[in-house]
Amino acid sequence: MLWVFAVTAAGFALVAWLLMRFTRWGRQFARLAWPYFRPGRTWLSCRPIATFAFMLLMAIFSVRISVLVTYASNGIYTALQELNSSAFLRYMGIFAIIAIINIFEVMLSYFVTSVFVLHWRTAMTDSLIGDWIKGDAYYRGEFTSEPVDNPDQRIQEDITTFANSSQDLAVGAVNSIVSLVSFTVILWELSGPLTVLGVEIPRAMTLITYLYVIIATVVAFKIGHPLVRLNFLNERFTASFRYALVRMRDNAENIALYGGEQVERRTLLSRFGAIMQNYWALIFRGVKFQGFNFAITQTANIFPFLVLAPRFFSGAIKLGDLTQATSAFSNVHDSLSFFRNSYDTFAAYRATLDRLTGLLDVNAEAQALPVVPTEDRTDGVAIRDLTVRRPDGRTLVENLSLDLESGDALVVHGGSGTGKTSLLRSLAGFWPHATGSVSRPTDARSLFLSQQPYLPFGSLRTAMAYPEPPEFVTTERAREVLGQVFLGHLTDSVDEENQWWRILSPGEQQRIGFARILVNRPQVAFLDESTSSLDEGLEFTLYTLIREQLPDCTLFSIGHRSTLNALHTHHLELLPEGRWNLEAPVH
Repeated sequence: MLWVFAVTAAGFALVAWLLMRFTRWGRQFARLAWPYFRPGRTWLSCRPIATFAFMLLMAIFSVRISVLVTYASNGIYTALQELNSSAFLRYMGIFAIIAIINIFEVMLSYFVTSVFVLHWRTAMTDSLIGDWIKGDAYYRGEFTSEPVDNPDQRIQEDITTFANSSQDLAVGAVNSIVSLVSFTVILWELSGPLTVLGVEIPRAMTLITYLYVIIATVVAFKIGHPLVRLNFLNERFTASFRYALVRMRDNAENIALYGGEQVERRTLLSRFGAIMQNYWALIFRGVKFQGFNFAITQTANIFPFLVLAPRFFSGAIKLGDLTQATSAFSNVHDSLSFFRNSYDTFAAYRATLDRLTGLLDVNAEAQALPVVPTEDRTDGVAIRDLTVRRPDGRTLVENLSLDLESGDALVVHGGSGTGKTSLLRSLAGFWPHATGSVSRPTDARSLFLSQQPYLPFGSLRTAMAYPEPPEFVTTERAREVLGQVFLGHLTDSVDEENQWWRILSPGEQQRIGFARILVNRPQVAFLDESTSSLDEGLEFTLYTLIREQLPDCTLFSIGHRSTLNALHTHHLELLPEGRWNLEAPVH
């Protein structure tokens, strides 16, 4: 059996190389799978290939077991025909031993396969999440030529489908080919001649079986080809519907206040309607495909009896030979039909490949988008010749240059659409439509607060310490800071895990943002309308608190209220057509 394994492994490697070299889906598979299968210098890095090789060996062993079962069955039926009780018991004993071995082989194969897929999913999920996060692609992907839809589903669901289907199709194909060769030998030995229109066809059973399945496979591929596109659209429409449901849940309060239930209902039903329309197309195509396959399979059930019955009644073969030949025909038919029967699975697999590689393509494009070069410095902010544009090329801010020293505070005013938030995104290194240079503290020494601060899963301590780990702040310090930002009623809930982004009001969430500044103590803080939900008195108190607690922190604020002017040393007004006006104190 080892030489069969060696030949099978070499043939599999050759076919895999040809597919990855000359087919689009093969190249897609290689792009997704190679990071996991790439061998390294340690034995652990070679474990995926070694495990898959063992799975191939088990597939070959399984075929060998199936072959032995046909010979044992032949002996049993022949003994019954000849009324030979001793031979019957002997072959029954052999069959029992083979069956026990087969049970252990199936259990071992299931365990090894499950562990293999589990490790593959884990490694691939880690790799794809890392690629999605790298270079802020999860955010900057919105600025690419074709932003990807539902990356969450592609990472969570499509990776699972990819790993399972890859294993099923690869091992299934190997099993089918090895079975085809093994049972073709048996079928060849038991096949006799068949006379058609006066012409004798030697080994007719084998020849007719191959022609029958090959023609059926070609027709099935023709019928099933549209399933690739339909499965892709099914995943897209389903993900879009699920996203709409999640979005309605996350904005339930606003929808209820507006009384927008009927609008949301129409939106949801519209997206669900797209799913149903595509699903009807899948049903009609599936009926044709599955119906054709079922007709071919049912015809194959009686075909070997029709061909072999004359030889059995003439005494040329025994009952055991008939049953073994029928079993061999069934295995050859199933092996040849593997690719035909798996076409709908392969169609869904192709759609999965497109979705996963599409995410990688968007990630790569997002990571390649231009950014404003940012130079690290100890404190303060320096901006040189910064020009910010809209995606359509219209200039929002032109050639902005300014310097902020440690402890300075700048507030940015301007009408709607003048580029205040785009300016902040450019300083953060996110906005791809900007040129110039920025010098500021980076990493944990810089903190950006949006109008609605992000509250992660977990406890209030986690929210306050973010982006640092929760243990960054002690319980005593967390309670102290909550009191300072007028959230004293939450001091006993520091370590309570809850959906705080739903429980806290917008104003309370903004106060958590200021608590985050006090906990992280950055050298520079960028605030994008971070007090819009607070009254002017509380706004003044919180800014004063930051000035007292962090006197060396440079503040860069965006806001509409004129009351912010008194809390900042520098005032920047953004004007139409890219113009701006800076008011700075005279030193």
